[in-house]
Amino acid sequence: MSRARIGPRGALCGEARVPGDKSITQRAILLAALASGTTRIRGANPGLDTRAALGIVRQLGARVSATVREGILVRGGTLQESDRVLDARNSGTALRLATGLLAAQPFLSVLTGDASLRRRPVARVIEPLRVLGADLTARQGDRLPPIVVRGRPLQGAAVITAVPSAQVKSAVLLAGIQAQGITSVREPAFTRDHTERMLPHFGVPVEREGMAVRVRGPATLQPADLEVPGDFSAASFLLAAASIVRGSDITLKGVGVNPTRTAFLDHLERVGSGLMRGNERVTTGEPVADLRVRAGKIRGTRVAPEAVPRLIDELPLVAVLAAFADGKTVVRGADELRVKESDRVATVAAGLRAIGVEVEEHPDGWTIHGKGGRIRGGTVDAAGDHRIAMAFMVAGLAAREGITVLGAESARVSDPGFLNRLRGLLR
Repeated sequence: MSRARIGPRGALCGEARVPGDKSITQRAILLAALASGTTRIRGANPGLDTRAALGIVRQLGARVSATVREGILVRGGTLQESDRVLDARNSGTALRLATGLLAAQPFLSVLTGDASLRRRPVARVIEPLRVLGADLTARQGDRLPPIVVRGRPLQGAAVITAVPSAQVKSAVLLAGIQAQGITSVREPAFTRDHTERMLPHFGVPVEREGMAVRVRGPATLQPADLEVPGDFSAASFLLAAASIVRGSDITLKGVGVNPTRTAFLDHLERVGSGLMRGNERVTTGEPVADLRVRAGKIRGTRVAPEAVPRLIDELPLVAVLAAFADGKTVVRGADELRVKESDRVATVAAGLRAIGVEVEEHPDGWTIHGKGGRIRGGTVDAAGDHRIAMAFMVAGLAAREGITVLGAESARVSDPGFLNRLRGLLR
């Protein structure tokens, strides 16, 4: 197990760029595999999850190349049955979206992942796809991967999802564009809409009405030329770091600010961080901006359950900010964190206690008693979870004795250069 020790080294200052958006990159790769011709993906995320998606489409017969100058080139069209199990590694996005991609293909596929991914629930994606006629089975009564996909012709249908999940919605849309007729997906709450924004660039119209999104199939996908904006989730760690380290003032260039992803910006402003947006524009259908943040006096707050779905990936950072806040922070309605790469509720609570923070663990969140910046530090086990590893690296910059993070190598899943980028902003 690798470890990294991060301690106070002064303020963060200057400008930086974050890697391309991980969610958008994986969607682009999987859709490109269906398009007849060569799709160019510039600014792609370089992490392990991207490699997992590329490995899957290669095994399905897509031709893939990548250079610094050209970006990722995917020549897709007719997919072919793989003679091997398709490995999504640690990527829930690759696993679930590929399930939708393969549901209409005329062959058998088996999808799996690493030990962590094989503990993550898949019934939530299997059941909606069965509404379209998909033939899917999984381990433990369809609860856990591997997933066996027996591809067959699908029929468009109206799908109502029980859990707000962009991965589930996207899996249904990928199946729906290959099905006969109209497929609609209605969610209980808005989730990230990258798939809906991307499909028109492949020549597939998308209709939205309230909480529902519709596509018509079978659709013929055209190759696309895509530019991936900076990953907001990666940016959020640097934004949080600058918020808690006294004297910090940083600007992150070209960050995706899709409103379904940026609830953390609202949270930063609510708890007292100095935040500004500039140079706002649209790139490949996605809103992009430069984000400037300055250190502030962080205060405790209450995160309402209805706000949790849009903050779900950033909740470990919300917890770290709470540790450095004046006053109490309460997060409830976050039971989804129990089934992420780790049990993030328990792992974050254990990490906070290890560095001297009082925290009460609830079934669906925490009550965190902020220490106003007076954090001792210590050793935290990230449990192989990249977001928790990165969150406690951020905390180490402001902890009195620094923080040693066990399992720091997991940061490579989404941002292989995170630690170097963080250190490069220290002055």
